[in-house]
Amino acid sequence: MEKDNNMTYDEAIAKVEAIVKELEQTEALSMEVYNAKAKEAKDLLDFCAKQLDAYSSEK
Repeated sequence: MEKDNNMTYDEAIAKVEAIVKELEQTEALSMEVYNAKAKEAKDLLDFCAKQLDAYSSEK
């Protein structure tokens, strides 16, 4: 995942949803492409989890 210091939680979730949609609509992917997409989605979800933790800590 590219480092985007200005990315919001909503943008990250939208990117995850786009990746999932792409994977669902693509019949055959090479293992390298699948692994890259899966890693990107995981990195985005990790970012979202950190955002949620930070939000929870503020309250």
